[in-house]
Amino acid sequence: MMKPPKPCVFIVDDDPSMREALSSLLRSAGRSVQTFESASSFLEYRRPDCPCCLILDMRMPGMSGPELQQHLLAMSDLIPIIFISAHGDIPSAVRAVKAGALEFLPKPFQEQALLDAVAQGLAMDAQRRSSDEFHMGLQARFERLTAREHEVMNFAVKGMLNKQIGALLGIAEVTVKVHRHNIMQKIEAKSLPDLIQLISDSKIYRSVK
Repeated sequence: MMKPPKPCVFIVDDDPSMREALSSLLRSAGRSVQTFESASSFLEYRRPDCPCCLILDMRMPGMSGPELQQHLLAMSDLIPIIFISAHGDIPSAVRAVKAGALEFLPKPFQEQALLDAVAQGLAMDAQRRSSDEFHMGLQARFERLTAREHEVMNFAVKGMLNKQIGALLGIAEVTVKVHRHNIMQKIEAKSLPDLIQLISDSKIYRSVK
C-alpha cells in the first residue's frame, strides 16, 4: 500500500526573503512546505490530498490575503489559515479571524508561535477530513436502503413494534422483520439505539423522522 501524502504547509507571501525564512523554519521542524508568490499562483496549484494549512500574508499585490480567504470560503474550501502581517491592521485582523482564520501573527513574531499555530492547523484539518470521510461512508450506507426499508426504518426508530409497522404499511409482520434485518446489515448497526445514533450522526434524521 502507498503511504498517504505527508501533511503540507502552504506559504503565500510576495516577499521572497519571508517565504524562504518561513520555509526554512518549517522544514527544520520536519514539515513539508510549498511556497507561492501570489494568491493566483496558489489557486492554480493542485493541492495534494492530505491535511494542510495555509500561512497567508495580509497585503500582497493583486489579490490580498483577506480576498483569497473570501474566495476560498466561497468555494467551501475550509483549509485552516494563519495570517501574518507587517502592518498592525487590527480591524483587518479581527475581520479575518471572524471569517474563520485560525490565527493572526504580526511580524515579527515568535517562531514557536508560528510552529504551534501550524501544528494546530494541521491537526484541525486532519480531524475535519476524517469526519468528512466518516460521514461520506455513512451516507453511502444509507443509500443502500430500498424505499420500503426507509419506510420501515422511519417507524422503527420511533419505537414501533413490527406488528404495528406491518399494519401501517400493509405488509406481514415477518416481512417487517426481514426488512429490519436488512436495514441493520446495510447500515452496519448492532442495535436499535446504535441505528438511531448513526442516523443522527449522518445528519439525515429529519428525512426519516
